[in-house]
Amino acid sequence: MIRDAWQAALLAGFLSAGGLAIPPLVNAQATIPGAPIVTLVEARRRATSVDPDAVAARGHVEIAVWERRTAMTDLLTPNVTAGVSYIHFSDPFFNFGTGSISPNATSAILQGSYAVLGTGKFGELRRSRASIDNAEASEMAARFRTAFAADAAYFAVLADRDLSRVAADRLRRAEEQFGVARVRVLAGEAIAPDSLQLLLELNRARLEILRADSALSTSRLRLGRQIGLAGPAEAAPVDTAMPPPLPLSQEDAVNQMRARGPEIAAARAAERGADAALLAARERYLPEITLGATTGAYDAELFPSALKRTQYAVGIALPIWNGGQRELAVARARVARRTAQSERRERERAAGEAMAETFHGYQTARAAIELATVSVAVAAENYRVQGARYREGETTILELLEAQLALSESEGTLVRARFAARLALAQIETLLGRRLFEADNESNRPLRQDR
Repeated sequence: MIRDAWQAALLAGFLSAGGLAIPPLVNAQATIPGAPIVTLVEARRRATSVDPDAVAARGHVEIAVWERRTAMTDLLTPNVTAGVSYIHFSDPFFNFGTGSISPNATSAILQGSYAVLGTGKFGELRRSRASIDNAEASEMAARFRTAFAADAAYFAVLADRDLSRVAADRLRRAEEQFGVARVRVLAGEAIAPDSLQLLLELNRARLEILRADSALSTSRLRLGRQIGLAGPAEAAPVDTAMPPPLPLSQEDAVNQMRARGPEIAAARAAERGADAALLAARERYLPEITLGATTGAYDAELFPSALKRTQYAVGIALPIWNGGQRELAVARARVARRTAQSERRERERAAGEAMAETFHGYQTARAAIELATVSVAVAAENYRVQGARYREGETTILELLEAQLALSESEGTLVRARFAARLALAQIETLLGRRLFEADNESNRPLRQDR
């Protein structure tokens, strides 16, 4: 009896004071003043310009282009060397350039040589061509991976912002119902524990806002880092309409991925490069045929002109044994080719699995959006009815709280389903190496751009 009386007095004090003393609330964040607002297309562009993997992939393309140029020039042009020498002896000697006794000897020589066969030129040319294909395909794959990471960061900001709004709506409803319950308890139309139940829901809603705002702050910083900023970035709003059906079937998507997917294209180019490297290693067994020419001037003066000589040479060398180095190079190249071939086959086999997972993930997310939209409408109507019935004293506080929680959960499910669909679409585009809905990617416009 004493404890019941103490609880009643405590409840009366809570209600007359307007509720428990609750710490100041961090409101749901709409935007950050001064933070740049970027579109999805702009986020992708900026991410690919600063991401280390994308930068390295572009560098590999540049190196591969120079490898191709080097192989082509080595095939078509000779090696040329020019040299000048001046020698002073302590005692005069017979200088064959001047035909007289002199303490000085000077010479100027221009020498050229061209390897016709046996140095692996043709294999290197073929390998350099495959190296460009590999570098370009790898660069495309890296660009789409970076863009996918930017999409994930971008959609995380949008989702966390919407979830923060959902948490704010939950708090607003809790505050409204708490006020109604307090009035009813003070008027003697409801029992005091009703207000305590709503007070607990009010505290939970405030805590949920703090969690949502914390996640939003982190996702904004992640987006900023992804696009090359030291601080946070804001994502421009996108259309929340139902995402359209995919313009191709799963079988078509798998076939396109196997035919032109950047990861598979890079694996095929790597296999061609390994084939070319094996060819170049086997060329070392051919006789080395070299053409050479040398012209020189000899004298005792600084600029020699007393004697000029020119010679031409054809050299043929048959490599017989060099300690097993050629055999070792061929063995390494053969193993590298088998490894590249196995990697290419594995990626082709995995294409169906990877595409099926993302393809069905997109379709599942679209279905989840439809179901969640209906759930939100049903939960909102149920909450409205339960709120009206509670004000009339026709239902219990537990049923009202259950309706409030169901509405918040259905709204959160809808938000997550929307951005799960967008992320699944971005993953499909990454696997295919092309955009399926380019117009949709350009649809959102920035509210404020950084200058």
